[in-house]
Amino acid sequence: MLFLTRKVGESIVINDNIELTVVEVRGKSIKLGFTFPPEAKVLRRELHDRIKADGVKPGGEKAESDEQAVGERGIPRAS
Repeated sequence: MLFLTRKVGESIVINDNIELTVVEVRGKSIKLGFTFPPEAKVLRRELHDRIKADGVKPGGEKAESDEQAVGERGIPRAS
């Protein structure tokens, strides 16, 4: 695992097409901003793990595949 130190407003770039920016630090919480191409999927770890383990859509229905469980750009679909 790579560890980096960044301040508010500073970024890192991954694979020339994904940018992660520290937007805000408040106590123990950090707000991150992501810029990524439309074909990239971005999920919170707990949602990703749930989909992989259960094949469950965010709304609670069984998903036939990961693609059905998330919407455009990996953002959970509203039920």
